[in-house]
Amino acid sequence: MLVDNTIIKVRFSEVDSMGILWHGHYIKYFEDGRESFGAKYDIGYMDVFNNHGYLTPIVKVDCNYKRPIRYNDKVAVETTFVNTPAAKLIFKYRIYNTENNETYATGRSEQVFLTEDHQLHLTVPDFLVEWKKNWNIEI
Repeated sequence: MLVDNTIIKVRFSEVDSMGILWHGHYIKYFEDGRESFGAKYDIGYMDVFNNHGYLTPIVKVDCNYKRPIRYNDKVAVETTFVNTPAAKLIFKYRIYNTENNETYATGRSEQVFLTEDHQLHLTVPDFLVEWKKNWNIEI
């Protein structure tokens, strides 16, 4: 199982007048987690596009809010790769408190592969098969 954790300190500009993180930023934090995961495991957005010619748009995202995140909280985003036989990238997320491990939110996202001319690629790209082999992920 491939997992990455990235630390985020909640900024003043991200909270509402009650000092609580605006709900849309949870999704932004998932994005921060995917970027960190991509850098760690060599599967970042621009790597996939520049090296393999695929766009990877998000087609589905879910967020389950468990408790509010507040200004100045230090949180971690745990991003986990979910293996699938489909031509998709699927990630699970958990945003949690770095001090007591309490979960603030969980979520999941799905990305598909588009060719440079924006056509949906229906089979698993060769580079992803090789990537999975490299990380000992079942194909």
